[in-house]
Amino acid sequence: MFGLGWMEVGALVVIALLVFGPDKLPQAASQAGKTLRNLRRMATSARDDLRAGLGPEFSDFDPADLNPKNFVRKHLLEDAEEAWNSTPAALEPAPVGASEPYSELGYGELPPYDSEAT
Repeated sequence: MFGLGWMEVGALVVIALLVFGPDKLPQAASQAGKTLRNLRRMATSARDDLRAGLGPEFSDFDPADLNPKNFVRKHLLEDAEEAWNSTPAALEPAPVGASEPYSELGYGELPPYDSEAT
């Protein structure tokens, strides 16, 4: 639950008992539950209003994508990972015995130049 272990949860329960006391703890827990439900309802309503206002073009919009960490991971790192994992055909080694698609230039030799291309 929220990345907490049993020791942390137990410590929070003990602290809550000391702060609120055994008679007011159920009321405080009930109020906290109501507050969390209201916050979730408000967040869901705001997300739905935002999606409705943006229109059908943004039907797959997720506000969590606006978090900088998620944005970088989605737009930069996934593209870099795809580019890293895919090897262009020009970089793949030629099969043994096949003619080479290019030849190495000798010392002082200039590469071919196409005057119409520039």
